[in-house]
Amino acid sequence: MGLPKFRRQVVRFLGLAIAGVCAIVLTNCGVGNQPAPPPTATGETAPAGTLVYGSGGQPVNLEPGNITDGNSLIVQQQIYNRLLEFKPGTTELAPALATEWSSTPDGKTWTFKLRSGVKFHDGTPFDAAAVVFNVGRWWDPNHPNGYRNAGKSYEIWQQIFGGFKGTPNGLIESVTAVDPMTVRFVLRRPFAAFPNAIATGYFGMASPTAVQKAGAAYGTASAIAVGTGPFQFKEWRTGDRVVLTKNPNYWQPDLPQSEQLVIRFVTDPAARLAQLRAGQIDFTVDLAPDQKQELANDPNVQAIARPSFNVGYLALNPSYKPLADRRVRQAIAQAINRPAIVQAFWGDLAKHDAHFLPESLAWANNPQLQPYPFDPQKAKQLLAEAGYPNGFELDLWYMPVSRPYFPTPKPIAEAFAADLSAIGIRVNLQTKDWAAYLADVRKPPGFQSFMLGWTADYGDPDSFYYPHFGPGATDDIGNWRNDRLLQLLEQGRSAQTQSDRAKAYAEADQIIYQEVLRLPIVHSQPLLAQRKTLQGWVPSPLGSEPFASIRKS
Repeated sequence: MGLPKFRRQVVRFLGLAIAGVCAIVLTNCGVGNQPAPPPTATGETAPAGTLVYGSGGQPVNLEPGNITDGNSLIVQQQIYNRLLEFKPGTTELAPALATEWSSTPDGKTWTFKLRSGVKFHDGTPFDAAAVVFNVGRWWDPNHPNGYRNAGKSYEIWQQIFGGFKGTPNGLIESVTAVDPMTVRFVLRRPFAAFPNAIATGYFGMASPTAVQKAGAAYGTASAIAVGTGPFQFKEWRTGDRVVLTKNPNYWQPDLPQSEQLVIRFVTDPAARLAQLRAGQIDFTVDLAPDQKQELANDPNVQAIARPSFNVGYLALNPSYKPLADRRVRQAIAQAINRPAIVQAFWGDLAKHDAHFLPESLAWANNPQLQPYPFDPQKAKQLLAEAGYPNGFELDLWYMPVSRPYFPTPKPIAEAFAADLSAIGIRVNLQTKDWAAYLADVRKPPGFQSFMLGWTADYGDPDSFYYPHFGPGATDDIGNWRNDRLLQLLEQGRSAQTQSDRAKAYAEADQIIYQEVLRLPIVHSQPLLAQRKTLQGWVPSPLGSEPFASIRKS
């Protein structure tokens, strides 16, 4: 009898799509036992005592609080410490420059006890005044060393904490030095995840002396970056590398394990893999899933999967008439064969489930929810009930760039289109330049449907939900609003116990599931790789981590 028609279409398409993926990433899906490619770029191999990391690009700058990109974060993680950090390989909080932290019962005042004896790379002391200085630069638009007149914006502070000093939505009321080694934050309203938020990689502590000396040039390739971290800045060769050297006075005993860290900028994943196999770099990130086989065929390297802490989703904009009906959106959820697509494009490096949150935050999910089943017949029934028995036309925008949550966006979008055509939805695939894509998706009325994803900034449901469903976060889906959902998100922020937070978030999960405005497609494990001579690398689910414990055997 064979497969039903719709299943034959999916299987046939996915086979073609997989072949397309191989072509796109310029790797061979069946490389066999091939020798390592010849050295490229500089041709040198990584010397003993020096770690060489293959980055996907160069940083924007090395100034904490003034960046949002991953390439900058990975370098900053080596130069700076934050008040709190995360335990290796997890999203659990750990002491760093602060040894203790606590809040008042109302959750509005947070106090941090600082680590004594820590010095910045320039020899100046780390203390409460340094914390107030750094936070002031990010938070206070009138701070004399914020250099906003030179174009600095500190936008990530506004995104995470609602606004700057004096703005109506700003979360922070004050930050003060209680004594030389104690800092106190007073919030306008409770925020249970405040320690997690301040622990994000954006908020490393910089030397006030160095900032004042360099002025607006601080953190650029022409100046310097000075923190308390395991490595200290040596040079930044624009377009080529950042070189860091061991901090001999680091406050953590026996760290770092290497004398020097070189961060090479290699934008092409195939080139990064080639340089890894040739021994020019020791470890790298953001490889395509199908490169895993090439890694398996090389005895000198090994694949590593970063713990999943992201979501790739298909957004459905209800400001367009067909999509305004929830039944249409639920029909789309049941028309797309998400399990087959995830298996085809990610293999064992991803999973599909019912939730917007990744599995590591399962405590906040509704355990009763099951993924929408792949059921084209039910999808057709829902379309008919909504008044679209013959389907409709739909613009579907796919990302023009690869990201860990969607490593091959166009073939994945084509798989969506093939499934939707089976129920009568005629898809017009669209894309544009990445910067324009991100800007135009938020210009009213926005795109009809589009692919995007998210890797959270800190280990809390708030970092997934608030940027996508919180106040002002739905301008890309027609400013959709659900008052009960907003209430639940605020409850999740303010509740003082995890059980109370879990209750609020479970109900939020139910609403998000039913409304199908951002349909979760995948929670992926980004593919990383290293030379087998490397030891001690523990990738963080948050997308970047310190390299202090890594060494060559």
